[in-house]
Amino acid sequence: METWMNIISPFVRIVKIMKTTSLSGEWIDYDHVFTYIEQGDADFWLNGVKYHVSEGDAILMPPFTPHIIRTTSTIPMIQYIFHFDLFFDEERSEWKDINVTKEKHKKVYEKEMKLASIQPISRLRPADQIDLKKRFLLMHKIYQDKHEGYFLHLKSICIELLYMFLKSQSNAKHPEGRQTKGWALIEKSIDFINEKYGDPNLNNVTISDHVGISTNHLSFLFKEQLDVSIHKYVTHVRIEQAKQLIVEGTRKMTVIAEEVGFSSIHLFSRSFKANVGITPSQFQATYSHPGREG
Repeated sequence: METWMNIISPFVRIVKIMKTTSLSGEWIDYDHVFTYIEQGDADFWLNGVKYHVSEGDAILMPPFTPHIIRTTSTIPMIQYIFHFDLFFDEERSEWKDINVTKEKHKKVYEKEMKLASIQPISRLRPADQIDLKKRFLLMHKIYQDKHEGYFLHLKSICIELLYMFLKSQSNAKHPEGRQTKGWALIEKSIDFINEKYGDPNLNNVTISDHVGISTNHLSFLFKEQLDVSIHKYVTHVRIEQAKQLIVEGTRKMTVIAEEVGFSSIHLFSRSFKANVGITPSQFQATYSHPGREG
């Protein structure tokens, strides 16, 4: 391991457990994202390279790593996830958003890019899998409880999990991924979708016009490489944004539907239930926690 690792002082920003049955995951984050696959399997596209991961795999994405996740198993995929900075910074420690949403998030901190060249996937040995799960669940409880000095406890567990990830890389490398055909066009499309999802007129034609290729060819790339239609991906982005706004609890459903690009509350409710499995109101009752941090 590199000597600079002796001076890291991680700041853990978010700790969460995600259960998904379809396309999932943010597009790009300004901090490191550590993901452990507890159940199921999925295809991960990282910087245009496709990896297949399954239970027991850990993924470490450095800042500004473009990524897409698509579940491939018949059972729901469960991910243990935490976001962190390698070095504590007082200004960054106040940031609550986890993806690049503001101009300040786009600044590249060189010291945070130390892990940019690592192999992003590690296959953990069974004993390490058990140890990681035990430590992560403790980390999750500490993050939820936020007792006095919790940030120091989170830091210590983060260092342990980073060590386990890097140690596993030296034991047995995960098979290299393969470069995704047409990634630059897919990346440009997704970037545009994330910028314009609130426009109800966003569709296959406007997206392909922006990218500069035919609608048919772009549709082919999405289906061939991501196994999802452009329309389904746009809907996914809109629903994910809506879920965040619902959890915030500051807007009415009609306002949320309009803000994320649905032409009517009826279409929003129907699409939400089709994608999430429950209605927006049921989701609000289950997952909204007014006043809670994170």
